[in-house]
Formats: sequence, structure tokens, C-alpha cells
Amino acid sequence: MATLVEIAAQLVSSHASSTPMTSDELLAEISKVHAALKNLEAGQSIEGIDESKPSVSMKEAFRKNEVVCLVCGKGGFKTLARHLSTAHGMKPGAYKKQFGISSKQALSAKSYSEARRKMAQDRGLADNLAKAREVRMANIEAKKEGGAASAKAAKPAKPAKAAKAVKAAKPKAAAKAKK
Repeated sequence: MATLVEIAAQLVSSHASSTPMTSDELLAEISKVHAALKNLEAGQSIEGIDESKPSVSMKEAFRKNEVVCLVCGKGGFKTLARHLSTAHGMKPGAYKKQFGISSKQALSAKSYSEARRKMAQDRGLADNLAKAREVRMANIEAKKEGGAASAKAAKPAKPAKAAKAVKAAKPKAAAKAKK
């Protein structure tokens, strides 16, 4: 039968195969696992288990080209949202709260965020956002000044049904012209 040290070494080696660890971290992990196995063998409870302790530091978790999960230590992600929901059943808000991450901190790699921001600017989405904010502020001001009646008047008018019919007819006309 294998000794506790051998069992601890096997457990830690399987963990280290999926998570990069330094030699100091490996030694500390082996000693923690060995102590836990020894306590279990003696019939004592395992103390000091802290599930909310991050597997990597905050600085290592949010890198320029990747994000590392603080729960399991897996890395190489551009964003964490999908990984958190599929692997850990967590929402980003709960993840941030568990590890004390600022609500302003994005759960994505910095290069990914910058690329998305540049793409949005190139497409002119910032202008659309500014226009929508102006309309929203106008609606809020109108509600403050004149109540609900004038707020309805401040909303932009919906396009008429005739305009919708013209839009629907355009693709059909373009398809006939191609034939």
C-alpha cells in the first residue's frame, strides 16, 4: 500500500499537470495535502480549507493577452464569463464579490478590450451611444419638469407603417433586378 507522502505526491502531480506551479508552490501543496490526509487518517476534521482563496495572484490573473480563473487557475482565456458559467456555475458579479475584485475591473484580457473598443469606434457606435444618452437625459428632464404627459412627447416618434412596407419591398425589388 502507498504511503501518505506518495498519495499526496500523486494528487499534487495530477493537479500540477493542469495548473502551472513553481517548485515552491509544489512543495507547499504537497505538505498541505499530506497534512490533510494525515488528519483524515487519524479521524480528525480538516481545518483551514478556504475555498475563496485565489489559486493565483490578482496581478497574474489579469494579463495583457489572457485572463486566468482565480477559482481553478486555468488560463488562456480572452474573457471569463463563459468559463465561469460552464465550469463553476458562477455569474461574473458573484465571482467579483468572492475575490474582492472591483466592479469596474473587466473580466477580459486588456488587449481584447482594447480591440473591441477600437472596433466600436471604427463603426461609429460611440456616436450612437451619445445620441441615445441625449434622448434619455431629455426624457428624464421632461419627466422632472412636466410630468408623464410631456415625457411621452419627448420620446422619438415610431416610423409609420408605410415606411416599414417600403423597407420590406426593397429586398424583393433588388432580388428581381438581379435576375
